[in-house]
Amino acid sequence: MKPDNNLPFGRLIPGSGADGAATRKSLMGERALRMLMVDDSEDDTTLLRHELLGHGIDVAYVRVDTEEDMADALSEADWDIVICDHNMPGFDSLGALGILKHSGKDIPFILYSGHICDEQAFMAMNQGVADYVPKGNIARLVPVIERELRGAAVREAVRQADDRIKELAFYDNLCALPNHNLFCARVSEWLLETERRGRIARGALFYVDVDRFLRINSSFGYETGNELLRQVASRLNESVESRVVLARLGADDFGIFFEGVDDEAKAAAIGDWVLKAFDAPFHKDRLELYLTPSIGVSLLPKHGHEVYELLMNAETAMAVAKRHGGNGVRIYSREMNASSAERVALESALRHAVTRDELFLQYQPVVDSGSGRIVGLEALVRWQHPERGLIPPDRFIPIADESGLIVEIGGWVLAKACAQMRAWHEQGFADLSIAVNVSAVQFGQPRLLEVVSRTLEESRLDPHYLTLEITEGVLMQDAETAVGMLRALKNMGVKIAVDDFGTGYSSLTYLKRFPIDVLKIDRSFVRDLVDDEDDAAIVRAIIALAKSLHLTTVAEGVETAEQAKLLSAQEVERFQGYYFSRPLTGEKISEKLAKDRFQPAVTGL
Repeated sequence: MKPDNNLPFGRLIPGSGADGAATRKSLMGERALRMLMVDDSEDDTTLLRHELLGHGIDVAYVRVDTEEDMADALSEADWDIVICDHNMPGFDSLGALGILKHSGKDIPFILYSGHICDEQAFMAMNQGVADYVPKGNIARLVPVIERELRGAAVREAVRQADDRIKELAFYDNLCALPNHNLFCARVSEWLLETERRGRIARGALFYVDVDRFLRINSSFGYETGNELLRQVASRLNESVESRVVLARLGADDFGIFFEGVDDEAKAAAIGDWVLKAFDAPFHKDRLELYLTPSIGVSLLPKHGHEVYELLMNAETAMAVAKRHGGNGVRIYSREMNASSAERVALESALRHAVTRDELFLQYQPVVDSGSGRIVGLEALVRWQHPERGLIPPDRFIPIADESGLIVEIGGWVLAKACAQMRAWHEQGFADLSIAVNVSAVQFGQPRLLEVVSRTLEESRLDPHYLTLEITEGVLMQDAETAVGMLRALKNMGVKIAVDDFGTGYSSLTYLKRFPIDVLKIDRSFVRDLVDDEDDAAIVRAIIALAKSLHLTTVAEGVETAEQAKLLSAQEVERFQGYYFSRPLTGEKISEKLAKDRFQPAVTGL
């Protein structure tokens, strides 16, 4: 390597073009452009430096001309840009690009060469070269550098936003532990990895709830309560092994997953160990308090094969322990599900609900944050049982998912919703769109594309007005497959929304690859937005991420004017929630649309 040690770091040389200089200054600050020059000609490199200086770009560079020197330069310093010749003795631009990719660094790579044909340049750009500029064409090189610096700055901002979202969304700030989302993600990852290795996954999930903790908060205040929760977390964390997953699930609840524990005797022994962690008193200032836990345990694979099933069953067992006075351990048994017979009966009835015309749709408006006008609707299925009355969705949707009935029900919902939207268009509400939820089971069906295509054709609805809502968790179950399915749906012309965003475990890499249009901010973050700074920070980070990726944001669960005003100030484009409207029947929505048409727009939410 041949560094130029006489370069004036820390200053920007004024040059021709004030706008360009200002742009570069905003990107670089008061420092020189750090350029890694891959070229076998010292003369060409020196000439390029002087030409850049003449255009107002101060340069600090290192020139390399071998694979080894380039790898060393990338590992030893941070670079703003790589400018590379095409042909060098025993080394070429594609080899240099490979070294950059291997380093894992996101640095713009510009091909600057006088000896390359168009076909070679095209091939290089297909491999990841940002651009090709013939040597000597400094007038073209300068704006290319500026463009790539701007692009790199945007990508870095997106990465920082993603890191902040993960920090806030997946870690509990109070106890410095993973939260519910990350707990589920880590256990799920371990299950998948165990399956890939051809092994039987065995483990025990413990659901730990602090008994009568509400009394602590009401008697001594939340500050004392929070300090005690931190101490509980510390005791559990100090005692667990490296192969144990520990998390705060919420409020005064903690989750612990132990690999390899699959019999009740071992689980009971671990439960006793957890109980002993509470034996010593807890202290806050001069206060000495004794806490006890109620612990529920579910075993893998005996009590479930997925983390959510294990969590549900462990929580059921915890509730039994609490009903028996607390300070104890209960291992899940299927007899604990007092409602199991009712679930069987509901599943049987649900199989006939479609044919018996017991299902119907309600629609919840999605409003524009600026005008307050309805711009879309989300279709929501309801079940009116002839004997049991109106059955809440949270009771029958899980049954539909588990039984596979959700495929038939989902197809029915899609057909009804599209037909209704077409009718509204014919009534003069031409700009409205309809959103339909797609479950994990539906998304995994190979016939989904056929169902969507046929429904659009039969309803004569323009695909542009159909949005399919898919949860973040569903997409990340098999991200590679999801990318292909989403692209196929997008090719039909439909829009894609990521529902409940922020509650899953998505990576920015996949989020950028998913051809999505809308991010729906989960209601759990909106609920306490006004009073909870953590939730507010998560919402701001999601909005920033959506803007960087040019996605529309929809805030779910908006129930107060304060929430709407705060979200509007943060430039959320659309709202959905009880503050604007509860889900309504098609007839009521028609009345609301007609009324909305003749009312002035609402501003200043």
